[in-house]
Amino acid sequence: MKKIIIITSFLTIGFANYLQAQFTQVELFSGFDKTDFTLYSSYTLNKSKTLSINNLAFFQKFKDTDSQVFDEAGVQPALFWNLNKHIAIGPSLYYNSVAGYSERFSAKFTLKNSRVLFVIIPTVAHTEQTGASYAEAFAQFQFNTAINEKVSLWLNGQFLTIWDAFEKQSRSFQQLRAGVSYNGHQFGVGVDFDQYGQKPIEKSSFGLYIRKTL
Repeated sequence: MKKIIIITSFLTIGFANYLQAQFTQVELFSGFDKTDFTLYSSYTLNKSKTLSINNLAFFQKFKDTDSQVFDEAGVQPALFWNLNKHIAIGPSLYYNSVAGYSERFSAKFTLKNSRVLFVIIPTVAHTEQTGASYAEAFAQFQFNTAINEKVSLWLNGQFLTIWDAFEKQSRSFQQLRAGVSYNGHQFGVGVDFDQYGQKPIEKSSFGLYIRKTL
């Protein structure tokens, strides 16, 4: 699982650099219960910036042996057509080490300024492993306030919910981060809440994180 993510991460970074990536972000979160690694990049394909590619690669590993059944890795390249600076639509292909491959179609709604970022991505998808369809909603926010030219305070959050057959909730998470950025290096404390299954098995993890925007 780790080899898949490491190889894909290097390929993603290399491809992004080739296309003069506008945004690449990596985050490592680790606590007593689990370790997460996430890489996200976004870059445009044409001068008018109407077409863009978003790449996501991650892995999650629990430290407790009984919880390692929830270990997972994922890779998702997505092509977006930017209708305007706030709305984009497009397809993606997603591989998850637990659920296999799925084809997806998403809409992305973005509000952004120098201090605040807010993103909502609703998705409909079809999984190859079971032949079933599902719906997904992802939301992200970032808020920062400067203390001086080098230091700023940051608050980040990510939220996900998945509905199998559009009616049965099967997976969700809430990830919160609070920290300080110094010269572009962000670090602080975080907490992850994970829910698995229709009768949810709940997992929580507290830890430290470091994030870098390249």
